[in-house]
Amino acid sequence: MSAQARGRMVVPVRRSVRVVTAKKFHLPRVLGLHVRYEEIEHTADVGIRAYGSTLDELFANASEGMFSLIANLEDVRPVGEVEIRLQADDIPILLLRWLSELLYLHETQRFLFSSFEVRVRDTSLEARARGEAIDKTRHELRLAIKAVTRHRLSVDPVKGMAEVIFDI
Repeated sequence: MSAQARGRMVVPVRRSVRVVTAKKFHLPRVLGLHVRYEEIEHTADVGIRAYGSTLDELFANASEGMFSLIANLEDVRPVGEVEIRLQADDIPILLLRWLSELLYLHETQRFLFSSFEVRVRDTSLEARARGEAIDKTRHELRLAIKAVTRHRLSVDPVKGMAEVIFDI
């Protein structure tokens, strides 16, 4: 991360509402607010269902959903930034590669991300992820995600929904 990226001023983003019982429809509302992602149960692992009116929004919300499983995002300041460019053969694999890349950076750089700007064009992605290094005095770490899996991986742009299962 460059000194310029570390010193960049970033305005905090609004936080989402996590629910366990949202229905399967495009951008569900709970208490009058749009639900961006939710945790879904799986026998031995954990997953998320993300929502978005565009693929850009869907990928950004899936990213935030994954990191909400790892840490309390309200405590993560978006002060550092990374740029990521990826390609894949199809949209579901692009989502898998995107989340896997973020998880790799989290594990190798000990970094938490809380803010995401994503542009998906065909089967390519250009994105910026913002966050900060893990500070155990401020960050409550929740789950240790080992991998993003292909099990039940789905992206439906028409419904504005994606599902991802994580190996924990």
